[in-house]
Amino acid sequence: MDMDTEMDGNVDGNRFSGLGRLVTGLAWVALLLGLWMWGRDTTEGTSGPAPMTGDVAAVGRPPAHPLPPAHAPLASARPKRIVIEAAGVRAPIVASGLDRDGAVKPPSVSRPGTVGWYRAGPEPGSPGAALLVGHLDTKSKPAVFHGLGDLKRGERVRVARSDGTTAEFTVEDVEVVPEKHFDARRVYGSRSHDRAELRLITCGGKFNRSTRTYTANVVVSAYLTGTTGSAHNVSAGSRSAH
Repeated sequence: MDMDTEMDGNVDGNRFSGLGRLVTGLAWVALLLGLWMWGRDTTEGTSGPAPMTGDVAAVGRPPAHPLPPAHAPLASARPKRIVIEAAGVRAPIVASGLDRDGAVKPPSVSRPGTVGWYRAGPEPGSPGAALLVGHLDTKSKPAVFHGLGDLKRGERVRVARSDGTTAEFTVEDVEVVPEKHFDARRVYGSRSHDRAELRLITCGGKFNRSTRTYTANVVVSAYLTGTTGSAHNVSAGSRSAH
């Protein structure tokens, strides 16, 4: 399926409300810590992956699998497009804000092949954890992030940016997070203070026909491991972060 073209059919707005309620927790964190702290470490000195619990199911996590070192964060630039070969994603990115309930607005229901970036948070490639959200499906067919839960540790995510660079991220974790166990601090906080990280979010779990919502979210965590293209100031630091 070509994710670059607008898909037919309408998305039931309620289907995305599960994500909206979960992301409302993120809005609470932002109010508590200040938007300038969005996506940054909430605990000084934290490094490495956040600890997992039995309440969150990891998807496709193999035994110890070495991953590449982190690349130094890049200078600020707006995201334009995202490509995830392993999930069949080639999609435009649009800036999104919060709705009146404090939830991150998903892309327009008329364009489920589009990915939304939370514009009050970090840009992909900048220090902190950038947030990208997308629909799982429509009434008639899969949407842009339908294959997100099939991603595996070590697979790549590429984000083209407005300065001509492409930020290359490596997946380090894929989780299915039940709504009742959602921890906004853990999901959205940076795992290391000196990295550029990415969170890809869509609906997951089972579809509850009575409430017309999903029971969980798929959360893909990735971090910057490379860059291509050129810009006036490619790196925000002089060395790669490890």
